[in-house]
Amino acid sequence: MIEDLSAQKIKVMTYCNPCLAPMDEKKNVGRHLFEEAKKLDILVKDKNGGPYMVPNTAFDVGMLDFTHPKAAAWFKQILQAMVDDGVRGWMADFGEGLPVDACLYSGEDPITAHNRYPEIWARVNREFVEEWERSRPDESLVFFMRAGFRDSPKWASLFWEGDQMVSWQANDGIKSAVVGLLSSGISGYAFNHSDIGGYCAVSLPFFKYQRSEELLLRWMELNAFTTVFRTHEGNKPSCNSQFYSNQKTLSHFSRFAKIYKAWKFYRLQLVKEASEKGLPVCRHLFLHYPKDEHAHELRYEQFLVGSEILVAPVLDKGKEVVKVYFPQGESHVWKHVWTGKLHHKQGVETWVEAPLGYPAIFVKDGSKIGEMFLENLRDYNVL
Repeated sequence: MIEDLSAQKIKVMTYCNPCLAPMDEKKNVGRHLFEEAKKLDILVKDKNGGPYMVPNTAFDVGMLDFTHPKAAAWFKQILQAMVDDGVRGWMADFGEGLPVDACLYSGEDPITAHNRYPEIWARVNREFVEEWERSRPDESLVFFMRAGFRDSPKWASLFWEGDQMVSWQANDGIKSAVVGLLSSGISGYAFNHSDIGGYCAVSLPFFKYQRSEELLLRWMELNAFTTVFRTHEGNKPSCNSQFYSNQKTLSHFSRFAKIYKAWKFYRLQLVKEASEKGLPVCRHLFLHYPKDEHAHELRYEQFLVGSEILVAPVLDKGKEVVKVYFPQGESHVWKHVWTGKLHHKQGVETWVEAPLGYPAIFVKDGSKIGEMFLENLRDYNVL
């Protein structure tokens, strides 16, 4: 499959994490990684000196002890096997679950190590990437993580926000994805994104969360303006609406993939700026309008992409209008992308129509970035 996709210039990403499950009851096992790690004595231990078996969804796992000098080299062999098969990226999942009563090879306090572990996990992945790329200057790899601590942005190339519910809610749904995006951005995590459509579905007799088509489509519109535009089937694919469910979902995905591509030129600038100055790609308004008190009160209602694009996504079920706030502080005019309407007044809220496929997106009038974005939208036949 990887070879077939490679022939079409499509690169494949896959998945890994630092947790190893016993495979005693599995058939056709190629390598028994848990037993290999156990024999090398590179698993985190419990107080009795055996592998600490950590509950993980429906099964228990052992965690690699990256304070052991042999652990990183052993795991890099696993990554090497993946890229030898043609994989060019992966989700480096987990890393946040080190038990606070674990025993580590280093002998360090497990509570302190709990926060340090995701940093080491990121560093191991980054070291492998850099070692591999040095021998192949014309190729590159990417990995993205959800766990992190203070130094994680130093090592990880990309982050995602973990597993939101497939819902509209503010505490753990599409709205929380925007809150996480903006708060992480001002905490040093410049490159972040969420699963399009969310991840966690629940199918119990009296308690259901299932991804609706409308939620999926609106999440596509939101993530077309984040660093990465990436879908996920979720934990229960059969009860979730998917981008491939029907012609409507597929067409919507295609449309917003083109919109995402239309500001690629600006994204490259913002990524470079982030690497040099630490400014996030997606920004809370107060970063550019620090004296505007109303801008400080915004949570998830809208955000900036760089300084030149203003996004007010639809984050509520059944809504086709949004309230947009045009901030105070600079003498510029915001242009509505779809209609070209100019909004001159500052410090005011305005209701803007936002039917499916046409979210409330604005660019600064006269901005070279904005004009190039609009020109690209026209070239891709989405404007």
